[in-house]
Amino acid sequence: MTELSAPPAWVRDAVFYQIFPDRFAGSERVAKPGPLEPWYAPPTHHGYKGGDLLGIVERLDYLAELGITALYLNPIFASASNHRYHTFDFYRVDPLLGGDEALRELLDACHARGMRVVLDGVFNHASRGFWPFHHVAESGLASPYLDWIFVDRQRLADGGSLVLYPSAAERREIDRLKEGGMPAGQASVQVLGYEAWWDLPALPKLNTDNPQMREHLLGAAEHWLRFGIDGWRLDVAEEIDAGFWREFRQRVRAVNPDAYIVAEIWRAKPQWCTGDTFDALMNYPLTEAIISFVAAREMDREVVATQHEYREFVSPTDGRGFAERLEKVLGTFRPETNEVQLNLLGSHDTARFLTVAGGDVASLRLALLAIMTLPGAPCIYYGDEIGMSGRHDPDCRRTFPWDESNWDHDLLGFVKGVVALRHQQPVLRHGGYRTLAAEGDAVAYARDGDGSAAIVLLNAGRGESTISIELGPLAGGSVEPVPLPGHPAPHVELFRADGRAAISLAGRAGAVLLAHH
Repeated sequence: MTELSAPPAWVRDAVFYQIFPDRFAGSERVAKPGPLEPWYAPPTHHGYKGGDLLGIVERLDYLAELGITALYLNPIFASASNHRYHTFDFYRVDPLLGGDEALRELLDACHARGMRVVLDGVFNHASRGFWPFHHVAESGLASPYLDWIFVDRQRLADGGSLVLYPSAAERREIDRLKEGGMPAGQASVQVLGYEAWWDLPALPKLNTDNPQMREHLLGAAEHWLRFGIDGWRLDVAEEIDAGFWREFRQRVRAVNPDAYIVAEIWRAKPQWCTGDTFDALMNYPLTEAIISFVAAREMDREVVATQHEYREFVSPTDGRGFAERLEKVLGTFRPETNEVQLNLLGSHDTARFLTVAGGDVASLRLALLAIMTLPGAPCIYYGDEIGMSGRHDPDCRRTFPWDESNWDHDLLGFVKGVVALRHQQPVLRHGGYRTLAAEGDAVAYARDGDGSAAIVLLNAGRGESTISIELGPLAGGSVEPVPLPGHPAPHVELFRADGRAAISLAGRAGAVLLAHH
């Protein structure tokens, strides 16, 4: 593969940690312009808590002890929303987060520790405060930025204006048109005079086919790479045509050949990962398979039903069903893509894993063991390692509880253990994958290569399970369990003449065996 098409090698060895900047940690070194919501009050859609980039700098010891080697940050550019997906300046870090200087300090501090930093790129839409959009709203047809967005020119020619803040009646009209089958974005054109993403008035859609608009966005991608970031996570990537992303990749890689390019695409679509657009996708199909297996009996069906992304794809499955879903997910993409997929258990767009699993910590432990031992780059959503819970947005965006009395320390110890295991065993990062067995509520798979293998066992059932596995080339070699905090050691019977082994595993537990030829 060419340098342009190959995914960056460092991602295979990374353990990511996703941070929602307003909610992770705040620093007294970042002055706040006025009152904020109390840190521990329930989050709201519009409130600000005061987390910032220097707060992350001051917590890097915590992240390093956890074993984190890469950060994925939700948007950090100037915006009038706490999540900052409503960008109004792509070339400026939000002052509430500490500005450009805070990003400089964060990058320097992370790089000094060997940590990478990937930023969230929102290039499909901006905000009503985006200065070119504001220019059009003020100047109408006379604005030189007119073609940067999609507007109803006839409306402006007739003396009308853009409706930036629609009335209740105008919002109802948008809903009525959408319910009547009007294509996405067109209801807002008719009622507001401009196309808004998902017809949300606060999110004018950008015309990425316009050469000047395109250059503005691609220039921003290059600017922050030169500033020192290590890659981009790309928001709603399918909303922009592939031609834009092909040019994006070429220009990004020209600045930094090791930059990671991962897209938010919720379904398994390998056509986006053939070497000319994205390195990887956010691996939500794997998330859904893991939930369906490890939390089959414990999952909160009401929470799943309110999570529209999960409703069709999360349903209880047994070991065989899980193994089949794993093989389908892994078989859909090239091996080099599988190695760098962003494997997650939840995000700012989903209910917390622990809440989806009905508060069952055993489900979370099994899920964490799975993403730390499967192909791809595991990503921990901030706070999952200490047992944070939360329903859908905004509840899944609670502030990190730095009072350690609120932490699940046993869970934290387990997470540190499985992260360390991944770092210690190259075969878990670079080895091949094969299913060994699937019996009842249990599954066993191997990661193997270079004369060694890791055998991973997951028992999602409540009772003890015995799994019989075919050892193949490992028959006659040594097999030893790896201690996992909080999980009883499995019982491994002596190898039989037919090259099989029987392994007994307690209910709601997992195990890893290291095997050598």
